[in-house]
Amino acid sequence: MTKFAFPSHPLLLGFEPLERLVERTARAGADGYPPFNIELIEPNRFIITLAVAGFTSDDIAITLEDRQLTIRGQQTDPGDERVFLHRGIATRQFRRVFALAEGVEVGGARLDNGLLEITLERREPETVVRTIPITRAP
Repeated sequence: MTKFAFPSHPLLLGFEPLERLVERTARAGADGYPPFNIELIEPNRFIITLAVAGFTSDDIAITLEDRQLTIRGQQTDPGDERVFLHRGIATRQFRRVFALAEGVEVGGARLDNGLLEITLERREPETVVRTIPITRAP
């Protein structure tokens, strides 16, 4: 009996990009910063909360491309205008990527007290039944 890996199973057609998506998503957030929570609010509603203390809304960009939600943060360096006796809080950039399933839409984003909340909603897909006609061979 032959054992198949998930994306290469012969009955799963068109799922080949799934493995690449999982690998790409895993690499994008491998360093663990910033920490985040994913909370189920209702059966089809989620909130992703990222701890982004010190970032303003101008320092953060949220994009959605090809079912991939990307959150980037980059603080500006205070430069020479401030003199630090100790600098334990670094101005650091980050990139977090979340792969969204078909039908999951971004509802909005909110930044409050150093926490960035992104609301996601899953829309139930409409069931479409189609009859495929069979043509005769010439």
